[in-house]
Amino acid sequence: MGTDRKHEQPAGSPAAGVVHSLHERHETLATIESLTGGLLSASVVEIAGVSGVYRGGLVVYATELKSELAGVPAELLAERGPVDPDVAAALAEGGRRRCGADWGLATTGVAGPEPQDGKPVGLVYVAVSGPIGTDVQQLDLDGGRDHIRSAAVIEALRLLAERIRDADQADATRDADPAGAGHR
Repeated sequence: MGTDRKHEQPAGSPAAGVVHSLHERHETLATIESLTGGLLSASVVEIAGVSGVYRGGLVVYATELKSELAGVPAELLAERGPVDPDVAAALAEGGRRRCGADWGLATTGVAGPEPQDGKPVGLVYVAVSGPIGTDVQQLDLDGGRDHIRSAAVIEALRLLAERIRDADQADATRDADPAGAGHR
């Protein structure tokens, strides 16, 4: 599949892990991609049994499509450009809603070979939006275009896996104390 931001091969498939976790939770996923251009969705759909989890995705490479298809506010894009943490969050949230999924996973950044709008090559934002909120992670990746795109996919899936674990913990806490007993 490629290597992560440390140029290491991750143990197991990050995509398989999140697909399994989402299947266990009876939840769905949508991908919303800019810099990865379909690589994220391809890594998800190669997992057997994904059809019960994966709703679909949007590849919104052109800036105006981020607004038109994924629902990112046009004013935000005009003010900050497409490579921005708030844009990443809006991609995840908007794509999640558009695809009718429980979770939205988004990527945006600069893969190179040249900087874009004053943003350096390797600046990437991955975002996840789900039942427990939205989170964005900034990545400062090095290497060539292929490595940056592959590493962004792995790191996006890792972020999603972390948020699913957080949701599992929140569910376990709520199940252990459903009525708030013990809290006075």
